Amino acid sequence: MKHPLPARPAHIGVLRLSALGDVCNLVPTVRALQRQWPEARITWIVGKGEYSLLTGLSGVEFVVYDKSTGLKGMRALWRELADTRFDVLLHMQQALRASVLSLGLKAKVRVGFDPARAKDRQYWFTHRQLAPRERAHVLESFMDFARLLGVEDTSLEWRLPVPDSAYAEARELTGDSAYLLISPCANPRLRNFRNWSAEGYAAVVEHAWTQFGLKTVMTGGGSTQEREMGSRIQSLCHPEAVIDAIGATSLKGLLALIDRARVVIAPDSGPVHMANALATPVVGLFATTNPDRAAPYLWRDYVVNRYPDAVREFLQADPDTITWGQRVRHPDAMSLIRADDVIERLDTLLADTASQHRSDLDRESPDEA
Repeated sequence: MKHPLPARPAHIGVLRLSALGDVCNLVPTVRALQRQWPEARITWIVGKGEYSLLTGLSGVEFVVYDKSTGLKGMRALWRELADTRFDVLLHMQQALRASVLSLGLKAKVRVGFDPARAKDRQYWFTHRQLAPRERAHVLESFMDFARLLGVEDTSLEWRLPVPDSAYAEARELTGDSAYLLISPCANPRLRNFRNWSAEGYAAVVEHAWTQFGLKTVMTGGGSTQEREMGSRIQSLCHPEAVIDAIGATSLKGLLALIDRARVVIAPDSGPVHMANALATPVVGLFATTNPDRAAPYLWRDYVVNRYPDAVREFLQADPDTITWGQRVRHPDAMSLIRADDVIERLDTLLADTASQHRSDLDRESPDEA
């Protein structure tokens, strides 16, 4: 017998710890739940870094779990929520660690992914599963949780909070000049071959500078890999064309930089989804992951997509027959992307969004223009 879903939940739990791009894709689902039940209390259990990105999100209580604390941190979180009983817990993290964490949470009904979309047997830890959906984008998979609960208005809304202090942080780096933003490196996880070449980025930076007078702001964390990539790109470009902001901002400061950027260019990583959430035009670079599943949702038409070519070359498979979401874990996959591919997408995107950009400038106050 199926566990009944609440008709009007008073307290909704959301369990999604990571990653930056995924939590950005989840926010529209939270907004849809808020529109449906404005009086409902929403508690989001989230990772430490992701919290620093989302903090201030209106109408949401956050409970932070630091993955580095392991079982000790889980027990502390369980104690923190010992007196909390959710009407429904939306278990939206497909990982065994999150499923173990969910065991210590009290909920009348737990909702998770359907078996085809679940990983690590997540459906063993839930009472109800989503209806199957083939070939779904990550954002749509999250929105399916709201649909299952009966939400009808699934229009997309983010309203990510960016404080004035973050805009001040961004302006210290860029002044008031128009700029392109690139975040050249994805999260350096094991066999996560999503980074393009310094030479490719440099060609795009030079094109933006010579053809449009756009400087490029480089962003990223402070890892050795990211700093080396930034230094290599900068060495290949006109010195006035690049502002190196790698490791120089908070996450809120990065949001502000993205919000003020003319265009963002990055591989499949947090910044492309942050740009999408802020309605900043974005060119995503995809070869190791499928953009039909993970591209910046509102800007899918501007993706550079070499994923099918990578599947054929490195997996020796037909893209239409492989498992949905399968990654191409090969260090040469991103080399299939050519600088001309990215420049063509950039030129098209700049042309297609020129009128909107002018309107945005017209709306700015004189001290912001």
